Amino acid sequence: MRIGFDAKRAYHNNTGLGYYSRTLIQLLVDYYPENEYFLFNPKPSGKYAFRQPQITEILPSGFPATLFRSAWRSNWVTKDIKKLGIDLYHGLSHEIPVGIGKTGAKSVVTIHDLIHERYPQQYNPIDVKIYTYKYKHACKHADKIIAISEQTKQDIIDFYKIPPQKIDVCYQSCSPLFGETVTEAEKRKIAHKYDLPSQFFLSVGTINERKNMLNVCKAMFLLRNEMDVPLVVIGRGSGKYYTKVKDFILQNGLEKKIIFLSEMPASRTDRTYLQTEDLPGIYQLATAMLYPSFFEGFGAPIMEALWSRLPVITSNVSCMPEVGGDAAWYVNPNSAEEIAEGMKKIYADPELAASMREKGWNYAQRFTPQKYVSSVMDVYKSI
Repeated sequence: MRIGFDAKRAYHNNTGLGYYSRTLIQLLVDYYPENEYFLFNPKPSGKYAFRQPQITEILPSGFPATLFRSAWRSNWVTKDIKKLGIDLYHGLSHEIPVGIGKTGAKSVVTIHDLIHERYPQQYNPIDVKIYTYKYKHACKHADKIIAISEQTKQDIIDFYKIPPQKIDVCYQSCSPLFGETVTEAEKRKIAHKYDLPSQFFLSVGTINERKNMLNVCKAMFLLRNEMDVPLVVIGRGSGKYYTKVKDFILQNGLEKKIIFLSEMPASRTDRTYLQTEDLPGIYQLATAMLYPSFFEGFGAPIMEALWSRLPVITSNVSCMPEVGGDAAWYVNPNSAEEIAEGMKKIYADPELAASMREKGWNYAQRFTPQKYVSSVMDVYKSI
């Protein structure tokens, strides 16, 4: 089979959509090397590369494609799809090209979430209109839709009125690195590189209103006199909500209790800073993961933590119970008190923490890379 991908995020995106794209492409090559994989990339990238012989990168060529690369990706790429005899085209992040149905290729689109529909006030109004148009078009015209959780599937049904039989849930996995036990020597090296405290809670994710960092900070404030365990944050932020979080930290004297690794000078000068290879070690050094988000399409850091045998405190809403199963400590995301209570329990009760680590590892086996890539291939074969 000749399979094409919208590879913009795979080549250019450092965060969730890029990670999803690169992971899936790599797994497909590893488990199904008999296929040919064509990555349609709107512009060259020096950031990521795929060197497997089964992979061919396709860039726009000639005028006007090289001048209007966005238009090539969203429309004109269909000429290349047809010319190359692509059997199936997969839009990895909410989009498929206009006119894909006329190429002879079957199409699949992955919908990660419809957060812009649920929380439009957190987006630029123009962006909401653009996202809605693109997502609706993809859902309507794709032969199959992959949703990354039951929550996302239900949102597609509710917001876009798509028949449920057109949507398959394929739970993603994470890098196999998170499932490997990091040696004590490597942990010491990582702790030194990032100047990590001997004990710490961990938060991973963009600092925005939906991710709920302010209530995490409030929980830290509630516990200020009960335990001397700082919070390490991996994630950047900007805008009014980020300013609100920073103001709360300053006004309550939490500067030394909340450490933003992503803001360290090394994060701007050291290309190896916070690379994926170091993250499992950071996870395995932590006391617990704090992820009390208000809403997610999947919640990848929860999965990474379970694979790392790291206890997780997360929300009892959205898709979080899907990902955390019976292994996580669930809280009302609106309650800083509940978040603080979970932190205190896990910190003070080694038996509870050990039980959560074991349950987390066992539950994570439902999301192995092989199960994930097999579920995606089943979707491909079904059309």
